[in-house]
Amino acid sequence: MNFGGIEPEFSDVVRAIFVVLPVPYDLTSTYRSGSRLGPAAILDASAHMELYDEELGQETYQWGIHTLPFLEPDARGPKEMIETIRQKTAEIVSANQIPVALGGEHSISFGCVQALKEKYPALSVLQFDAHADLRDAYQGSPYSHASVARRISECCPLVQVGIRSMSAEEADFLPGSPVKSFSADYILEDKDWCEAIVQQLNGDVYITVDLDVLDPAFMPATGTPEPGGIGWKELLRLIRAVSKKCCIRGFDIVELSPVPGLVAPDFLAAKLAYRMMGYAIANTNKPMS
Repeated sequence: MNFGGIEPEFSDVVRAIFVVLPVPYDLTSTYRSGSRLGPAAILDASAHMELYDEELGQETYQWGIHTLPFLEPDARGPKEMIETIRQKTAEIVSANQIPVALGGEHSISFGCVQALKEKYPALSVLQFDAHADLRDAYQGSPYSHASVARRISECCPLVQVGIRSMSAEEADFLPGSPVKSFSADYILEDKDWCEAIVQQLNGDVYITVDLDVLDPAFMPATGTPEPGGIGWKELLRLIRAVSKKCCIRGFDIVELSPVPGLVAPDFLAAKLAYRMMGYAIANTNKPMS
């Protein structure tokens, strides 16, 4: 299944700028499981999008989007799964292509970041999330979805956006850490929020979007929904602003837990992935001839 249902001419792996990596994995999910079904739902919804991007005035698929087979889950545990993801992402990056990982739970992001960090040593990470995900370990695993931001922060600079839920451990960790964390309330209440966040980022950036950053009114299909989230417009405004200042080297969209009969969240995730592809290349490359 090709992202966007695009024709083979524009999904050839050699010519594609973007490589979509579906990762149907949710072994460490702890509330509502089902994000392993997210990649298939996003790919299915993407086939029903209009491929002309009305905001960017372009057909982003013409830059080439190749979709890999679903990455088989590793039942040994999240550490081994993250290593598998790192290796597969490294293959994409070594070909000078932009990886687009579709989760799956949030733990998958660390493998992607590790691979990008090897290629781009000055990499920073922008994390959209309702949850801080900064526990040193959760349920005995330092590679849990609840620890992914902690592992990333040990690897490279991290900027968090949309946070509105954390443990006492995380609240104690944050003030003395290098992590820059911006709450959902800050975004919704401060008129200069976008500019302030963009100032924290430079150069090469990886973006990870946990869909629960969005208010459940927009995104009810997540494993751990939190009230008081940001909206579609705020999400796009910041990613667009970052793309104008920084180089988006890769991104993921995680934690879609599809609800049977409710396709709007699946379609939102698909359109977000396509829009982010458009932002990543709007000012840098030419489409296939």
